Amino acid sequence: MTIDDGTDYYTLLGITRSASPDTMKAAYHRALLRIHPDKQRQSADNPSPSANIGLIQNAFLTLSSTTQRTAYDARCELSRKAPHPAQVVSLEDFDFSDSEGADGTVSIWSLTCRCGGMYKVTEDDLEHGRHLIGCENCSEVVWVGYEMVEEVSGEGTG
Repeated sequence: MTIDDGTDYYTLLGITRSASPDTMKAAYHRALLRIHPDKQRQSADNPSPSANIGLIQNAFLTLSSTTQRTAYDARCELSRKAPHPAQVVSLEDFDFSDSEGADGTVSIWSLTCRCGGMYKVTEDDLEHGRHLIGCENCSEVVWVGYEMVEEVSGEGTG
């Protein structure tokens, strides 16, 4: 599983999740040798691998530390389970309406899903910066794009 920059540390080092510390260390050395400047021919198609060295070192340091490895695995698992939006939709594409609720007037933006259900964005979603919105009828999720605008108090003073 990948996180942050999209690099899977296990794949980068060529090891399994159950690799022993000795196996991990040997894989780390092999990975460094694979991209070592003295072992490669420099060309336009094969740029300097210096950036990759740091990534390999970070992978090894993360996976060789029990606490960092546990945290890395947890982040990977969480990113794997997180909903992945089917598309990005602007809030401007949604239909706006006000409806009366138990707590007064509620502002709702809605958009029809391809299944016929609805995506609904509430004022509460906007205030809390929620962008991932699920359809009421199916499992599809969209990322709703909008900008947060802060209210300015004391206008007209000066």
